Amino acid sequence: MYKQPNLRTLALVCAATVALLAAGLATAQVKKGKTRAAKTAQLMKGIMKPHCGDLKKGLEAAPANDDAWDGLAVNAAAINELSYLLMDDGRCPDGTWAEAASKTLRSGSADALAAIEAKNYDQAKAAFGNMTKACHDAHKKDK
Repeated sequence: MYKQPNLRTLALVCAATVALLAAGLATAQVKKGKTRAAKTAQLMKGIMKPHCGDLKKGLEAAPANDDAWDGLAVNAAAINELSYLLMDDGRCPDGTWAEAASKTLRSGSADALAAIEAKNYDQAKAAFGNMTKACHDAHKKDK
């Protein structure tokens, strides 16, 4: 026999629905900022991936000339700037991600840029390793 829900049951269902919607909106803000058009995945694919890949390839051996060093400086600078974009506009989901983006990625890319501008290959390679640790830390929990 059908039993009509009471007011308390309806209130609980409404509260649960609101909580689920709020959680969904919070997750959506991680994938995209609150007001900006670019999705986080687009920033990662369009800025991080190409610049990180070029840095990795460019640091396989000491750069041969000033143009090569200049190209690596552009890569490190773009990644450093991205560390700020990733924290803006409500994109940051949690403390692990905040630590990776705002501290490890930011300081690692700044260190890489400084070493590249000084044309210090060993320091640049070490800084790049520290910088990529940020990515591994932020994404390892996703797996």
